[in-house]
Amino acid sequence: MSKTNKSVKDQHEENLMKWVGYWRANPQRFAKEYLNLHLFLYQKILLYMMNKVSWFMYIAARGQGKSYLIAIYCVIRCILYPGTRVVIASSTRKQAALIITEKIIGDIYNKSYAVRCEVQEYSASVNNTEIIFRNGSKISAETSSDNSRGLRGNILIVDEFRLVKKEIIDDVLKPMLNVYRIPPYMNKPEYMHLPREENKQLYISSAWYQSDWAWTEFQSYMKDMMTSTTTFVCSLPYQLSLYHKILPKQTVEKEKLSDTFDQTSFNMEYEALFVGENDKGYFKLADINKCRNVTKVFVPPTSLEYAENQSRANPKNISNLPRVNKTGEIRLISLDIALMGGSKQQKNDSSAFMLFRLIQDGNKYRREVVYIETIHRTIADDDLAVRLKQLYEDFEADYVVMDTNGVGLGVYNSCTRILHDEERDKDYEPWSCINDEEMNKARKDTGVPVVYSVKADAKFNHIIATSLKTAFENGRISIPCTDIEKREELVAKKGFLAMTANEQQRQLYAFQQASAMTSELVGLEYTVISGNIKIQEVGTATKDRYSALAYGNHYANEFEKELNKDESDNGFGDFILF
Repeated sequence: MSKTNKSVKDQHEENLMKWVGYWRANPQRFAKEYLNLHLFLYQKILLYMMNKVSWFMYIAARGQGKSYLIAIYCVIRCILYPGTRVVIASSTRKQAALIITEKIIGDIYNKSYAVRCEVQEYSASVNNTEIIFRNGSKISAETSSDNSRGLRGNILIVDEFRLVKKEIIDDVLKPMLNVYRIPPYMNKPEYMHLPREENKQLYISSAWYQSDWAWTEFQSYMKDMMTSTTTFVCSLPYQLSLYHKILPKQTVEKEKLSDTFDQTSFNMEYEALFVGENDKGYFKLADINKCRNVTKVFVPPTSLEYAENQSRANPKNISNLPRVNKTGEIRLISLDIALMGGSKQQKNDSSAFMLFRLIQDGNKYRREVVYIETIHRTIADDDLAVRLKQLYEDFEADYVVMDTNGVGLGVYNSCTRILHDEERDKDYEPWSCINDEEMNKARKDTGVPVVYSVKADAKFNHIIATSLKTAFENGRISIPCTDIEKREELVAKKGFLAMTANEQQRQLYAFQQASAMTSELVGLEYTVISGNIKIQEVGTATKDRYSALAYGNHYANEFEKELNKDESDNGFGDFILF
């Protein structure tokens, strides 16, 4: 009986090893046959290549389920290779942890009985997110920072690697792979001649800018794949998601028709294309990107929030960015005006608001753009003026910069009268011009001095273009970070995904506008006429956001001159004796 039992046991182990060998060679079949997961063809190919090569890179369009694919591979690798250590890293620990908590535990673990049998325990706490398997394998989410130095693993997976600094990947994450998985049989003399099992690096992300290190790394992987069997890289656009009905076609169409549509972001997120800059462009993408560091923006109150607040016995300040320092900060709204309305096929037909915080820093002002709004529809003078005064009040602004030439004059005239706001059921006091007394005299304006009038000519346009370029080059101006980065940050926090789609959009709006402005800036070309630089758009592109940004930046320079003038006068007075 003992001999029979031993024979059955040996046969069972032999059969199991055959299956393990078969599944290691075909991880996509393991997903179906053992984990009972349905995969599309592209997912099967990607899983196969993940397990075959040592260096893997996947540039994914939105809607392809890259996090889910990462989760599947982690589970497969840990089950088929006992004692494996998988490290998942991302720009934030929370983002990396979501792959474990939402995709593995929240999805695969709950759906697959086999996975539940393989897992010994798991932790989903903020500071310790990991899964431990009965065979000694482990999956953990780690921080992409110096705090992760000294950790070890066999499989490194970096999700949204473009958002992780190259120095962190090279100095912190890659050194984690300095240890290897050594199965017990490798210590036996008869197996000592076999090559060791190589560790793996998997980089997965959406596309990014060609000025970033991720593009250089992508090109390096492309070259290596042409000459090596250990490297694989691919870029899969959104049409694949449409084909498999993972991404609704209506979602793509709605994105293209959105007021905040940005071709550059669309190319990166949906087309999976790395985006470069216009060779003839005046503004350089690298200069702008290094200034995209504003993470807290102004979010104007909704009509409902405003009405509910006014109905209180004691209305409070409901701004998410209230004024704290009245003396060390200037709040400025600049406005480029268009009244005829527009669409994606029409050019130069948008009004653009740009909200600045000018925060005193010594003898200079740190310039932060904290909100951008565009109006594409046809709008009357009074209605645009009312929206301007709503923002002025909500933002607790000090000054307004606006073009008073052409159609802008009508909006200015509206601002100099008492305006009634039907939506908020209130009247706004009239304004007057600060820097053009002739306009005030001609109209007999006696309102509050708020408006800086812009009457642009070739020389003025040259000045604002060169000063804005200098501000970007010197890092003197800050604009909102990308909406892609901000969404990743918000998703990692509790509450964002529970918001309605409209509220999520509201929280991301300023960041989307900043991305659209970045695309607008790098798409602008220039010519030199009579010694002056002239900025011009190409095709159906616009420069509305550029104009509003340039106006605001120019007057930030003017405020700095006044600041230095005051300090100079004060210093000179110290030497006068009476």
